[in-house]
Amino acid sequence: MGEVNSFCIDHDKLEKGVYIYRKDGDVITYDVRMKKPNGGDYLSNGAIHTFEHLLSTVARGSRFGDAVLYVGPMGCRTGFFFLLRDSVSRADTLSLIREAFAFVKNFEGTIPGSRREECGNYAEHDLSEAKAVAEDMLAVLADWTEEKTAYPQ
Repeated sequence: MGEVNSFCIDHDKLEKGVYIYRKDGDVITYDVRMKKPNGGDYLSNGAIHTFEHLLSTVARGSRFGDAVLYVGPMGCRTGFFFLLRDSVSRADTLSLIREAFAFVKNFEGTIPGSRREECGNYAEHDLSEAKAVAEDMLAVLADWTEEKTAYPQ
């Protein structure tokens, strides 16, 4: 069995931010790291679920929606993977991610897709935690650049 790429990254060196995890053909997988790995503070299931609905809504509804392949949580509960076609530049990707976190931070109302008939676990959402994490990430990403998207060595 071959090694899984993410297991080759020293998670003790990772901080919150956005990294390019891998490139497969015309698909770029971004590591949107919202919590410090092994830091003892992780996303709750309710916050993850809320982020999944809201980040997907923004990304798929954006001008880059046709290039969005997947927005989904990491099993370790420290962030999300965001898969896009490489037709979206890194600068535009960072802008889209900032826009998505701003949307979550300011969101009011019913979470899209959260009715019983739309979702397999409609009752498990935590908008208040998602908003707090989004606000924190906006501060982290305020000066994030394309150069910072490389994993630390």
